Amino acid sequence: MAKAPKAATTKARQLIDGASFGPDALKAIGEAFDTAWAAISANFGNDPIDAEKARLRLAEALLSIADEDSRDVEVLKRAALQRMALDYKRRS
Repeated sequence: MAKAPKAATTKARQLIDGASFGPDALKAIGEAFDTAWAAISANFGNDPIDAEKARLRLAEALLSIADEDSRDVEVLKRAALQRMALDYKRRS
């Protein structure tokens, strides 16, 4: 699994941790982020800059689909990965 530099990890995580959700929703969102990243990180190779960009896009995708009632980690993960895939298709 490609690891992002600590600064990238911190920036993506800060984006999630700083979101305006309650503690239960933030916990689920954070877990969904971690499991989603584990599923896709190998797709971004060993370039830390590419990994950083991908982690930030994943965090943004996750926050765009989450709401205060978000608690199901697997649903959040799948929805965020779908959103991220759609965003990539739009850029192509």
